[in-house]
Amino acid sequence: MKLKLTLATATSAAVVAAMVVVMSSGANAATLFSDNFDDGNANGWTRSGGSWSVMSGAYAQTGTSSDAKAQAGSTTWTTQSVTARVRPTSFGTNSSRAVGVVARAQSSSNYYSLVLTPGGAQLRRGATVLASASLAVSTGTWYTLTLNAGSSTLTGLVNGVQVVNATDSSYASGRVGFVSTYAAATFDDLVVTDAPGTTPTGSPSPSTSSSPPAPGTCNTSGTADGHATGTTGGAGGPKVEVDTAGELISAIGQSGPLQICVRGMITLPAGMYDVTSHKTIVGIGDNSGITGGGFNIGLPISDVTTPPANAVHNVIIRNLIFRNASDDSINVQMFSHHIWIDHNDLASGYDGLIDIKRGSTNVTVSWNHLHNHTKTMLLGHDDNNGAQDTGRLKVTYHHNWHNRTPQRNPRVRYGEPVHIYNSYFVYNTDTGPACQVYSGCVVEGNYFEDVEEPVTNTYSGPAGRCVARNNVFVGESGTPECSGTVQEPSTYYSYRLDDPNQVKAIVMAGAGVGRI
Repeated sequence: MKLKLTLATATSAAVVAAMVVVMSSGANAATLFSDNFDDGNANGWTRSGGSWSVMSGAYAQTGTSSDAKAQAGSTTWTTQSVTARVRPTSFGTNSSRAVGVVARAQSSSNYYSLVLTPGGAQLRRGATVLASASLAVSTGTWYTLTLNAGSSTLTGLVNGVQVVNATDSSYASGRVGFVSTYAAATFDDLVVTDAPGTTPTGSPSPSTSSSPPAPGTCNTSGTADGHATGTTGGAGGPKVEVDTAGELISAIGQSGPLQICVRGMITLPAGMYDVTSHKTIVGIGDNSGITGGGFNIGLPISDVTTPPANAVHNVIIRNLIFRNASDDSINVQMFSHHIWIDHNDLASGYDGLIDIKRGSTNVTVSWNHLHNHTKTMLLGHDDNNGAQDTGRLKVTYHHNWHNRTPQRNPRVRYGEPVHIYNSYFVYNTDTGPACQVYSGCVVEGNYFEDVEEPVTNTYSGPAGRCVARNNVFVGESGTPECSGTVQEPSTYYSYRLDDPNQVKAIVMAGAGVGRI
Protein backbone atom coordinates (compact mmCIF):
# COMPACT_ATOMS: atom_id res chain seq x y z
CA MET A 1 0.00 0.00 0.00
CA LYS A 2 1.41 3.36 -1.07
CA LEU A 3 0.95 6.35 1.25
CA LYS A 4 0.04 9.57 -0.54
CA LEU A 5 1.17 12.49 1.61
CA THR A 6 0.29 15.58 -0.40
CA LEU A 7 -1.72 16.76 -3.38
CA ALA A 8 0.01 18.61 -6.19
CA THR A 9 -1.76 21.86 -6.99
CA ALA A 10 -2.29 22.83 -10.63
CA THR A 11 -1.97 26.36 -11.90
CA SER A 12 -5.15 27.98 -13.09
CA ALA A 13 -4.10 27.44 -16.70
CA ALA A 14 -3.35 23.77 -16.24
CA VAL A 15 -6.42 22.47 -14.51
CA VAL A 16 -7.20 18.94 -15.57
CA ALA A 17 -9.99 17.73 -13.31
CA ALA A 18 -12.07 20.86 -13.25
CA MET A 19 -15.82 21.32 -13.57
CA VAL A 20 -17.58 20.34 -16.76
CA VAL A 21 -20.22 22.90 -17.64
CA VAL A 22 -22.13 24.22 -20.59
CA MET A 23 -21.02 27.83 -20.99
CA SER A 24 -23.75 30.41 -21.47
CA SER A 25 -24.28 34.13 -21.32
CA GLY A 26 -27.79 33.62 -20.01
CA ALA A 27 -30.09 31.08 -18.44
CA ASN A 28 -31.89 30.23 -21.68
CA ALA A 29 -29.19 28.77 -23.88
CA ALA A 30 -30.62 26.16 -26.23
CA THR A 31 -28.88 22.90 -26.98
CA LEU A 32 -28.23 22.73 -30.71
CA PHE A 33 -26.62 19.31 -30.80
CA SER A 34 -25.09 16.62 -28.59
CA ASP A 35 -23.51 13.22 -29.08
CA ASN A 36 -21.96 10.85 -26.54
CA PHE A 37 -21.53 7.95 -29.00
CA ASP A 38 -23.06 5.48 -26.54
CA ASP A 39 -25.27 4.24 -29.39
CA GLY A 40 -22.17 2.76 -31.01
CA ASN A 41 -22.28 4.84 -34.18
CA ALA A 42 -21.36 8.24 -35.63
CA ASN A 43 -24.39 8.70 -37.84
CA GLY A 44 -24.68 12.26 -39.14
CA TRP A 45 -20.93 12.91 -39.00
CA THR A 46 -18.81 13.57 -42.09
CA ARG A 47 -15.11 12.81 -42.02
CA SER A 48 -12.02 13.78 -43.96
CA GLY A 49 -8.62 12.20 -43.40
CA GLY A 50 -7.54 9.90 -40.62
CA SER A 51 -9.09 6.68 -39.38
CA TRP A 52 -12.31 7.29 -37.42
CA SER A 53 -14.40 4.78 -35.49
CA VAL A 54 -16.63 4.56 -32.43
CA MET A 55 -14.95 2.46 -29.74
CA SER A 56 -16.14 1.89 -26.16
CA GLY A 57 -18.69 4.69 -26.34
CA ALA A 58 -16.30 7.35 -27.69
CA TYR A 59 -15.19 8.61 -31.11
CA ALA A 60 -11.58 7.68 -31.84
CA GLN A 61 -9.22 8.87 -34.56
CA THR A 62 -6.18 6.58 -34.60
CA GLY A 63 -4.02 7.89 -37.45
CA THR A 64 -1.10 10.32 -37.07
CA SER A 65 -0.13 10.85 -40.71
CA SER A 66 -2.79 13.31 -41.88
CA ASP A 67 -4.99 16.28 -41.02
CA ALA A 68 -8.16 14.52 -39.87
CA LYS A 69 -11.53 16.14 -39.24
CA ALA A 70 -15.05 15.08 -38.31
CA GLN A 71 -17.96 17.51 -38.58
CA ALA A 72 -21.65 17.51 -37.77
CA GLY A 73 -24.58 19.88 -37.48
CA SER A 74 -25.78 22.79 -39.60
CA THR A 75 -23.89 25.33 -41.68
CA THR A 76 -26.43 27.95 -40.54
CA TRP A 77 -25.44 27.85 -36.84
CA THR A 78 -24.02 31.23 -35.82
CA THR A 79 -23.31 31.99 -32.15
CA GLN A 80 -22.27 28.72 -30.55
CA SER A 81 -20.45 27.09 -27.66
CA VAL A 82 -18.82 23.72 -28.30
CA THR A 83 -17.85 21.59 -25.29
CA ALA A 84 -16.36 18.09 -25.46
CA ARG A 85 -13.97 15.81 -23.68
CA VAL A 86 -10.75 15.23 -25.62
CA ARG A 87 -7.98 12.75 -24.89
CA PRO A 88 -4.84 12.96 -27.03
CA THR A 89 -3.42 9.46 -27.42
CA SER A 90 -0.42 10.10 -29.67
CA PHE A 91 1.19 13.22 -31.12
CA GLY A 92 2.97 12.71 -34.42
CA THR A 93 6.09 14.53 -35.58
CA ASN A 94 4.56 17.23 -37.80
CA SER A 95 4.98 20.77 -36.44
CA SER A 96 1.21 21.39 -36.72
CA ARG A 97 0.18 18.37 -34.62
CA ALA A 98 -2.86 19.11 -32.48
CA VAL A 99 -6.23 17.75 -31.31
CA GLY A 100 -9.35 19.66 -30.37
CA VAL A 101 -12.85 20.95 -31.09
CA VAL A 102 -14.20 22.89 -34.05
CA ALA A 103 -16.77 25.68 -34.39
CA ARG A 104 -18.26 27.51 -37.41
CA ALA A 105 -16.82 25.04 -39.89
CA GLN A 106 -17.67 26.09 -43.45
CA SER A 107 -15.47 23.48 -45.08
CA SER A 108 -12.66 21.09 -44.21
CA SER A 109 -10.20 24.01 -44.25
CA ASN A 110 -12.28 27.00 -43.13
CA TYR A 111 -13.20 26.81 -39.44
CA TYR A 112 -12.26 27.92 -35.94
CA SER A 113 -10.73 25.45 -33.49
CA LEU A 114 -9.50 25.19 -29.93
CA VAL A 115 -6.70 22.63 -29.88
CA LEU A 116 -4.24 21.02 -27.54
CA THR A 117 -0.64 20.71 -28.71
CA PRO A 118 2.27 18.95 -26.97
CA GLY A 119 3.09 22.23 -25.22
CA GLY A 120 -0.12 24.16 -24.84
CA ALA A 121 -3.48 25.31 -26.16
CA GLN A 122 -4.20 27.32 -29.29
CA LEU A 123 -7.07 29.13 -30.97
CA ARG A 124 -6.84 28.63 -34.71
CA ARG A 125 -8.54 29.89 -37.88
CA GLY A 126 -7.90 27.01 -40.22
CA ALA A 127 -4.14 26.47 -39.95
CA THR A 128 -3.48 30.02 -38.68
CA VAL A 129 -2.79 30.41 -34.95
CA LEU A 130 -4.81 33.32 -33.50
CA ALA A 131 -3.78 32.90 -29.85
CA SER A 132 -1.80 30.45 -27.75
CA ALA A 133 -1.03 29.60 -24.14
CA SER A 134 1.53 27.36 -22.47
CA LEU A 135 -0.08 24.32 -20.90
CA ALA A 136 1.17 20.93 -19.73
CA VAL A 137 -0.56 18.41 -22.00
CA SER A 138 -0.20 14.66 -21.44
CA THR A 139 -1.25 11.88 -23.77
CA GLY A 140 -3.73 9.47 -22.24
CA THR A 141 -5.37 12.22 -20.14
CA TRP A 142 -8.90 13.55 -20.69
CA TYR A 143 -9.34 17.32 -21.03
CA THR A 144 -12.60 19.21 -21.31
CA LEU A 145 -12.40 21.84 -24.06
CA THR A 146 -14.92 24.64 -24.58
CA LEU A 147 -14.75 26.86 -27.66
CA ASN A 148 -17.06 29.88 -27.48
CA ALA A 149 -17.72 31.67 -30.78
CA GLY A 150 -19.57 34.96 -30.35
CA SER A 151 -20.16 37.49 -33.10
CA SER A 152 -16.44 38.22 -33.47
CA THR A 153 -15.04 37.10 -30.11
CA LEU A 154 -13.48 33.68 -29.60
CA THR A 155 -12.60 32.23 -26.21
CA GLY A 156 -11.09 28.88 -25.34
CA LEU A 157 -11.40 27.11 -21.99
CA VAL A 158 -9.60 24.02 -20.75
CA ASN A 159 -11.33 22.26 -17.88
CA GLY A 160 -13.49 25.28 -17.14
CA VAL A 161 -10.69 27.88 -17.10
CA GLN A 162 -10.27 30.39 -19.92
CA VAL A 163 -6.74 30.15 -21.34
CA VAL A 164 -6.95 31.87 -24.76
CA ASN A 165 -9.04 34.51 -26.53
CA ALA A 166 -9.00 36.30 -29.87
CA THR A 167 -11.07 38.53 -32.14
CA ASP A 168 -11.84 37.40 -35.68
CA SER A 169 -14.86 37.78 -37.98
CA SER A 170 -13.83 35.60 -40.91
CA TYR A 171 -16.53 32.97 -40.34
CA ALA A 172 -20.01 33.97 -39.21
CA SER A 173 -21.64 30.52 -39.19
CA GLY A 174 -20.91 26.87 -39.66
CA ARG A 175 -20.88 23.33 -38.33
CA VAL A 176 -19.12 21.87 -35.29
CA GLY A 177 -16.76 18.97 -34.85
CA PHE A 178 -13.37 17.56 -33.98
CA VAL A 179 -9.91 18.02 -35.46
CA SER A 180 -6.92 15.72 -35.14
CA THR A 181 -3.95 17.12 -37.05
CA TYR A 182 -1.10 14.62 -37.37
CA ALA A 183 -2.12 13.22 -34.00
CA ALA A 184 -4.40 10.52 -32.62
CA ALA A 185 -7.13 11.26 -30.10
CA THR A 186 -10.42 10.13 -28.58
CA PHE A 187 -13.44 12.45 -28.35
CA ASP A 188 -16.58 12.14 -26.24
CA ASP A 189 -19.60 13.92 -24.72
CA LEU A 190 -20.02 16.71 -27.25
CA VAL A 191 -22.58 19.39 -26.31
CA VAL A 192 -23.29 22.42 -28.49
CA THR A 193 -25.36 25.38 -27.27
CA ASP A 194 -26.31 28.66 -28.90
CA ALA A 195 -25.18 31.12 -26.20
CA PRO A 196 -21.46 31.16 -25.35
CA GLY A 197 -20.01 33.31 -22.60
CA THR A 198 -17.71 33.09 -19.60
CA THR A 199 -20.22 32.52 -16.82
CA PRO A 200 -21.10 28.88 -16.06
CA THR A 201 -24.80 28.12 -15.85
CA GLY A 202 -26.52 25.08 -14.46
CA SER A 203 -25.16 23.18 -11.51
CA PRO A 204 -21.63 21.85 -11.94
CA SER A 205 -20.45 19.27 -9.51
CA PRO A 206 -20.60 20.70 -6.00
CA SER A 207 -17.10 19.37 -5.44
CA THR A 208 -15.52 21.74 -7.98
CA SER A 209 -12.84 23.95 -6.46
CA SER A 210 -10.93 26.92 -7.86
CA SER A 211 -7.66 24.97 -7.76
CA PRO A 212 -8.32 21.39 -8.89
CA PRO A 213 -5.62 18.76 -8.56
CA ALA A 214 -3.04 18.05 -11.20
CA PRO A 215 -3.39 15.08 -13.61
CA GLY A 216 -3.38 11.71 -11.93
CA THR A 217 -3.77 13.03 -8.40
CA CYS A 218 -6.45 11.97 -5.95
CA ASN A 219 -9.15 14.60 -5.47
CA THR A 220 -10.82 13.94 -2.11
CA SER A 221 -12.29 17.43 -1.75
CA GLY A 222 -15.99 18.08 -2.20
CA THR A 223 -19.13 18.89 -0.25
CA ALA A 224 -22.11 16.58 0.03
CA ASP A 225 -25.57 18.07 -0.48
CA GLY A 226 -29.19 16.96 -0.30
CA HIS A 227 -30.13 14.48 2.41
CA ALA A 228 -26.42 13.59 2.83
CA THR A 229 -25.48 17.13 3.85
CA GLY A 230 -22.83 16.97 6.56
CA THR A 231 -21.17 13.81 5.26
CA THR A 232 -17.38 14.20 5.40
CA GLY A 233 -16.14 10.65 4.80
CA GLY A 234 -12.50 10.13 5.66
CA ALA A 235 -11.66 13.83 5.96
CA GLY A 236 -8.94 14.36 8.54
CA GLY A 237 -7.60 10.84 8.20
CA PRO A 238 -4.54 9.62 6.28
CA LYS A 239 -4.59 9.35 2.51
CA VAL A 240 -3.58 6.02 1.00
CA GLU A 241 -3.31 4.85 -2.59
CA VAL A 242 -4.34 1.31 -3.55
CA ASP A 243 -4.00 -0.58 -6.81
CA THR A 244 -4.54 -4.22 -5.80
CA ALA A 245 -7.53 -6.14 -4.48
CA GLY A 246 -5.78 -6.93 -1.21
CA GLU A 247 -4.87 -3.31 -0.55
CA LEU A 248 -8.39 -2.08 -1.31
CA ILE A 249 -10.17 -4.69 0.82
CA SER A 250 -7.84 -3.98 3.72
CA ALA A 251 -8.25 -0.22 3.46
CA ILE A 252 -12.07 -0.12 3.32
CA GLY A 253 -12.25 -2.41 6.35
CA GLN A 254 -9.99 -0.36 8.65
CA SER A 255 -11.41 1.54 11.59
CA GLY A 256 -11.21 5.31 11.78
CA PRO A 257 -11.13 8.03 9.09
CA LEU A 258 -9.29 7.12 5.91
CA GLN A 259 -9.08 8.63 2.41
CA ILE A 260 -8.63 5.81 -0.09
CA CYS A 261 -7.37 6.62 -3.59
CA VAL A 262 -8.01 3.88 -6.15
CA ARG A 263 -5.59 3.79 -9.08
CA GLY A 264 -6.61 1.81 -12.16
CA MET A 265 -9.21 -0.94 -12.49
CA ILE A 266 -8.99 -3.46 -9.63
CA THR A 267 -10.44 -6.94 -10.09
CA LEU A 268 -12.06 -8.19 -6.89
CA PRO A 269 -13.03 -11.79 -6.27
CA ALA A 270 -16.79 -12.30 -6.54
CA GLY A 271 -18.68 -11.04 -3.49
CA MET A 272 -19.56 -7.94 -1.49
CA TYR A 273 -16.87 -6.19 0.55
CA ASP A 274 -17.69 -4.27 3.72
CA VAL A 275 -16.93 -0.55 3.97
CA THR A 276 -16.57 0.79 7.51
CA SER A 277 -17.51 4.24 8.82
CA HIS A 278 -15.58 7.43 8.03
CA LYS A 279 -14.25 6.45 4.62
CA THR A 280 -13.75 8.36 1.40
CA ILE A 281 -13.15 6.07 -1.58
CA VAL A 282 -12.30 7.96 -4.76
CA GLY A 283 -10.89 7.00 -8.13
CA ILE A 284 -7.83 8.66 -9.63
CA GLY A 285 -8.46 10.12 -13.08
CA ASP A 286 -11.17 8.67 -15.29
CA ASN A 287 -10.18 5.00 -15.57
CA SER A 288 -10.15 3.73 -12.00
CA GLY A 289 -12.63 1.48 -10.27
CA ILE A 290 -13.53 -2.11 -9.52
CA THR A 291 -14.82 -5.11 -11.40
CA GLY A 292 -16.02 -8.51 -10.23
CA GLY A 293 -17.16 -7.49 -6.73
CA GLY A 294 -19.08 -4.72 -5.01
CA PHE A 295 -19.17 -2.52 -1.93
CA ASN A 296 -21.44 -3.23 1.04
CA ILE A 297 -22.06 -0.28 3.36
CA GLY A 298 -23.81 -1.67 6.41
CA LEU A 299 -23.92 -4.23 9.19
CA PRO A 300 -25.03 -7.82 8.58
CA ILE A 301 -28.77 -8.21 7.97
CA SER A 302 -30.99 -8.70 11.02
CA ASP A 303 -34.60 -7.97 12.00
CA VAL A 304 -33.83 -5.28 14.58
CA THR A 305 -36.02 -2.20 14.27
CA THR A 306 -33.98 0.23 16.37
CA PRO A 307 -30.90 1.73 14.70
CA PRO A 308 -27.78 0.32 16.41
CA ALA A 309 -25.18 2.69 17.80
CA ASN A 310 -22.53 1.15 15.53
CA ALA A 311 -24.48 1.56 12.28
CA VAL A 312 -22.11 2.34 9.43
CA HIS A 313 -22.09 6.04 8.59
CA ASN A 314 -20.15 8.89 7.00
CA VAL A 315 -19.01 7.21 3.77
CA ILE A 316 -18.22 8.84 0.41
CA ILE A 317 -17.83 6.90 -2.86
CA ARG A 318 -16.83 9.01 -5.85
CA ASN A 319 -15.30 8.94 -9.31
CA LEU A 320 -15.21 5.15 -9.62
CA ILE A 321 -16.10 2.78 -12.45
CA PHE A 322 -18.14 -0.28 -11.41
CA ARG A 323 -18.37 -3.23 -13.80
CA ASN A 324 -19.49 -6.85 -13.72
CA ALA A 325 -20.34 -7.03 -10.02
CA SER A 326 -21.27 -10.55 -8.94
CA ASP A 327 -24.08 -9.10 -6.75
CA ASP A 328 -24.82 -5.40 -6.18
CA SER A 329 -22.30 -2.79 -7.29
CA ILE A 330 -23.09 -0.65 -4.22
CA ASN A 331 -25.38 -1.83 -1.42
CA VAL A 332 -26.38 0.39 1.55
CA GLN A 333 -28.20 -1.41 4.37
CA MET A 334 -29.02 -1.81 8.06
CA PHE A 335 -29.60 1.79 9.21
CA SER A 336 -26.46 3.14 7.53
CA HIS A 337 -26.64 6.90 7.25
CA HIS A 338 -24.89 9.93 5.80
CA ILE A 339 -23.68 8.30 2.60
CA TRP A 340 -22.69 10.23 -0.54
CA ILE A 341 -22.45 8.35 -3.86
CA ASP A 342 -21.27 10.80 -6.50
CA HIS A 343 -19.79 10.97 -10.02
CA ASN A 344 -19.49 7.25 -10.62
CA ASP A 345 -19.97 5.17 -13.79
CA LEU A 346 -21.96 2.00 -13.13
CA ALA A 347 -22.95 -0.70 -15.62
CA SER A 348 -23.25 -4.42 -16.32
CA GLY A 349 -23.70 -5.77 -12.80
CA TYR A 350 -25.60 -8.86 -11.71
CA ASP A 351 -28.20 -7.32 -9.39
CA GLY A 352 -28.63 -3.67 -8.38
CA LEU A 353 -26.26 -0.89 -9.33
CA ILE A 354 -27.11 1.18 -6.23
CA ASP A 355 -29.50 -0.40 -3.69
CA ILE A 356 -30.47 1.34 -0.43
CA LYS A 357 -32.52 -0.60 2.10
CA ARG A 358 -33.31 -1.77 5.64
CA GLY A 359 -33.68 1.54 7.43
CA SER A 360 -30.77 3.37 5.80
CA THR A 361 -31.23 7.13 5.49
CA ASN A 362 -29.64 10.50 4.75
CA VAL A 363 -28.15 9.43 1.43
CA THR A 364 -27.42 11.46 -1.71
CA VAL A 365 -26.88 9.83 -5.10
CA SER A 366 -25.63 12.49 -7.52
CA TRP A 367 -23.99 12.96 -10.91
CA ASN A 368 -23.73 9.22 -11.68
CA HIS A 369 -23.85 7.67 -15.16
CA LEU A 370 -25.97 4.51 -15.00
CA HIS A 371 -26.16 2.44 -18.19
CA ASN A 372 -26.26 -1.01 -19.79
CA HIS A 373 -28.13 -2.52 -16.88
CA THR A 374 -31.71 -3.51 -16.03
CA LYS A 375 -32.13 -3.53 -12.24
CA THR A 376 -30.81 -0.04 -11.71
CA MET A 377 -31.65 1.17 -8.19
CA LEU A 378 -33.87 0.01 -5.33
CA LEU A 379 -34.86 2.16 -2.40
CA GLY A 380 -36.50 -0.24 0.04
CA HIS A 381 -36.23 -3.92 -0.81
CA ASP A 382 -39.53 -5.44 0.32
CA ASP A 383 -43.22 -4.49 0.64
CA ASN A 384 -43.28 -5.96 4.16
CA ASN A 385 -40.27 -4.17 5.66
CA GLY A 386 -42.13 -1.22 7.13
CA ALA A 387 -40.86 -1.85 10.66
CA GLN A 388 -37.34 -0.92 9.62
CA ASP A 389 -38.09 1.49 6.79
CA THR A 390 -40.95 3.73 7.93
CA GLY A 391 -39.67 7.23 8.69
CA ARG A 392 -36.31 6.47 7.09
CA LEU A 393 -34.99 5.92 3.54
CA LYS A 394 -34.62 9.69 3.05
CA VAL A 395 -32.63 9.92 -0.18
CA THR A 396 -31.80 12.64 -2.71
CA TYR A 397 -31.17 11.69 -6.34
CA HIS A 398 -29.98 14.50 -8.59
CA HIS A 399 -28.13 15.05 -11.86
CA ASN A 400 -27.96 11.34 -12.60
CA TRP A 401 -27.95 10.00 -16.15
CA HIS A 402 -30.33 7.03 -16.48
CA ASN A 403 -29.07 5.90 -19.86
CA ARG A 404 -31.19 3.07 -21.31
CA THR A 405 -31.77 1.47 -17.93
CA PRO A 406 -35.17 -0.22 -18.25
CA GLN A 407 -36.42 -0.22 -14.65
CA ARG A 408 -35.78 0.73 -10.99
CA ASN A 409 -34.88 4.33 -11.75
CA PRO A 410 -35.37 4.12 -8.75
CA ARG A 411 -38.13 1.79 -7.48
CA VAL A 412 -39.14 3.22 -4.11
CA ARG A 413 -40.81 1.81 -1.00
CA TYR A 414 -41.58 3.64 2.28
CA GLY A 415 -39.07 6.49 1.95
CA GLU A 416 -40.21 10.12 2.35
CA PRO A 417 -39.31 12.61 1.12
CA VAL A 418 -37.45 10.96 -1.74
CA HIS A 419 -36.24 13.81 -3.91
CA ILE A 420 -35.49 13.14 -7.59
CA TYR A 421 -34.49 16.25 -9.48
CA ASN A 422 -32.55 17.54 -12.49
CA SER A 423 -31.76 14.07 -13.83
CA TYR A 424 -31.78 12.88 -17.44
CA PHE A 425 -33.84 9.77 -18.22
CA VAL A 426 -33.51 8.34 -21.72
CA TYR A 427 -35.16 5.25 -23.21
CA ASN A 428 -36.16 3.58 -19.94
CA THR A 429 -38.42 0.95 -21.47
CA ASP A 430 -40.30 -0.04 -18.30
CA THR A 431 -40.54 3.02 -16.08
CA GLY A 432 -38.69 5.98 -14.66
CA PRO A 433 -39.12 6.66 -10.92
CA ALA A 434 -41.72 4.28 -9.45
CA CYS A 435 -42.96 5.49 -6.05
CA GLN A 436 -44.97 2.80 -4.31
CA VAL A 437 -45.65 1.10 -0.96
CA TYR A 438 -46.47 4.17 1.17
CA SER A 439 -43.48 6.15 -0.12
CA GLY A 440 -43.52 9.86 -0.93
CA CYS A 441 -41.52 11.22 -3.88
CA VAL A 442 -40.99 14.71 -5.27
CA VAL A 443 -39.93 14.40 -8.92
CA GLU A 444 -39.03 17.79 -10.36
CA GLY A 445 -37.00 19.52 -13.02
CA ASN A 446 -36.04 16.31 -14.84
CA TYR A 447 -35.70 15.64 -18.57
CA PHE A 448 -37.47 12.52 -19.85
CA GLU A 449 -36.73 11.34 -23.39
CA ASP A 450 -38.57 8.33 -24.85
CA VAL A 451 -39.72 7.08 -21.44
CA GLU A 452 -43.14 5.50 -21.88
CA GLU A 453 -44.07 5.63 -18.18
CA PRO A 454 -41.86 8.42 -16.81
CA VAL A 455 -43.26 8.68 -13.25
CA THR A 456 -45.76 6.44 -11.46
CA ASN A 457 -47.08 5.69 -7.99
CA THR A 458 -49.09 2.60 -9.00
CA TYR A 459 -46.40 0.45 -10.56
CA SER A 460 -46.78 -2.64 -8.39
CA GLY A 461 -48.06 -3.48 -4.90
CA PRO A 462 -49.53 -0.86 -2.56
CA ALA A 463 -49.55 2.65 -3.97
CA GLY A 464 -47.20 5.38 -2.91
CA ARG A 465 -47.55 9.14 -3.30
CA CYS A 466 -45.74 11.40 -5.70
CA VAL A 467 -45.63 14.99 -6.84
CA ALA A 468 -44.31 15.56 -10.37
CA ARG A 469 -43.62 19.16 -11.34
CA ASN A 470 -41.64 21.20 -13.83
CA ASN A 471 -40.41 18.17 -15.79
CA VAL A 472 -39.77 17.99 -19.55
CA PHE A 473 -41.17 15.11 -21.63
CA VAL A 474 -39.95 14.63 -25.21
CA GLY A 475 -40.04 11.96 -27.91
CA GLU A 476 -42.18 8.95 -27.03
CA SER A 477 -42.49 9.88 -23.36
CA GLY A 478 -45.83 9.46 -21.63
CA THR A 479 -47.27 11.55 -18.81
CA PRO A 480 -46.81 11.17 -15.03
CA GLU A 481 -49.26 9.09 -13.03
CA CYS A 482 -49.03 10.78 -9.64
CA SER A 483 -51.31 11.56 -6.73
CA GLY A 484 -51.19 12.51 -3.07
CA THR A 485 -49.14 14.95 -1.03
CA VAL A 486 -45.50 14.58 -0.04
CA GLN A 487 -43.22 16.30 2.47
CA GLU A 488 -41.26 19.07 0.81
CA PRO A 489 -37.50 18.41 0.50
CA SER A 490 -36.89 22.11 1.19
CA THR A 491 -37.85 21.52 4.82
CA TYR A 492 -34.72 19.35 5.10
CA TYR A 493 -32.19 21.23 2.95
CA SER A 494 -31.85 24.05 0.43
CA TYR A 495 -31.29 23.40 -3.25
CA ARG A 496 -31.44 25.17 -6.60
CA LEU A 497 -33.12 23.75 -9.69
CA ASP A 498 -31.54 23.99 -13.11
CA ASP A 499 -33.74 24.86 -16.07
CA PRO A 500 -35.21 21.45 -16.99
CA ASN A 501 -34.82 22.25 -20.69
CA GLN A 502 -31.06 22.37 -20.14
CA VAL A 503 -30.81 19.31 -17.92
CA LYS A 504 -29.98 16.88 -20.74
CA ALA A 505 -26.93 18.90 -21.77
CA ILE A 506 -25.88 19.66 -18.19
CA VAL A 507 -26.07 16.03 -17.08
CA MET A 508 -24.39 14.61 -20.18
CA ALA A 509 -21.54 17.05 -19.71
CA GLY A 510 -21.13 16.58 -15.97
CA ALA A 511 -22.18 13.07 -14.90
CA GLY A 512 -19.79 10.15 -14.54
CA VAL A 513 -16.08 9.81 -13.87
CA GLY A 514 -13.33 12.26 -14.69
CA ARG A 515 -15.56 15.23 -13.82
CA ILE A 516 -14.48 16.16 -10.28
